[in-house]
Amino acid sequence: MEGTGPVRLRALLGEHPCTAALRRGEVRSPRLEFDLADVQAASVAFRRVVRDLEFDLAELAIVTFLIARAHGKPLVLLPAVVMGRFQHPYLVYNPARGALAPGDLAGRRVGLRSYSVTTAAWVRGILADDHGVDLGRVTWVTVEEPHVAEFRDPPNVERAPPGSGLAKMLLAGELDAAILGEVPAAGSPLQPLIPAPAAAARDWQRRHGAIQINHMVVVTEALSRTEPDAVREAYRLLAESRRAAGLPASGETDTTPFGLAANRRNLEVAIDCVHGQGLIPRRFAVDELFDDVTRALGG
Repeated sequence: MEGTGPVRLRALLGEHPCTAALRRGEVRSPRLEFDLADVQAASVAFRRVVRDLEFDLAELAIVTFLIARAHGKPLVLLPAVVMGRFQHPYLVYNPARGALAPGDLAGRRVGLRSYSVTTAAWVRGILADDHGVDLGRVTWVTVEEPHVAEFRDPPNVERAPPGSGLAKMLLAGELDAAILGEVPAAGSPLQPLIPAPAAAARDWQRRHGAIQINHMVVVTEALSRTEPDAVREAYRLLAESRRAAGLPASGETDTTPFGLAANRRNLEVAIDCVHGQGLIPRRFAVDELFDDVTRALGG
């Protein structure tokens, strides 16, 4: 990059504590500029990332990335988590319609944004592994198509009529449970279906030795091949932005780990979850999600 002026990257980065300083321009570099997409949330543009390859650098849900990788999309991972959370509170139901337990969902209808979204994949893994649910006996009702155009939903997936809303369908009794993107607000009639979700999340973390990754950062293979220094500088800026937010906070679980060593186990568990549900045809090795440039970042 030296002597040629700053490299300008088309970028998609959402509003997160670890990206705030970078998005506000408080963390910057004379060697790199970000042309940030103007979107309400990064997730609304994930289809543009994997279908149109519109961005040089992008935040992307880990399950979408793994499916895109399985279909040959020329993207490589940076070892940078910008959003991680435990998904136990996001499976909800309406107690007013009767008692329900997670293990009761076989033969029921469960709503979700799209079958292949990351929160849904993690929740299905929790249901299968921790509550003995046969995922093939649940009718999954979606309101959106998959991010990756080549992905095909399994036969027990239905599409809700256009304009349907998951919470509205759940309250009307059209669904028995739903996987939402946000925890219901205080006072909502909807409640988490998994009892004591925070305690269940701590137990999951203890047993797996991992966090549940939501979003990481990817770059195009072309950028990494032609502008490796720009990729290294982008990672440095992301890491600096994370530090500016005071992350990781002392004494708390690090839900935005950076570096391959810090994320190897997290990625192994994510790959197992996705492969176990048949979303990808084979279990990737962690190292093949990176290239020679991105694998060395944070080392």
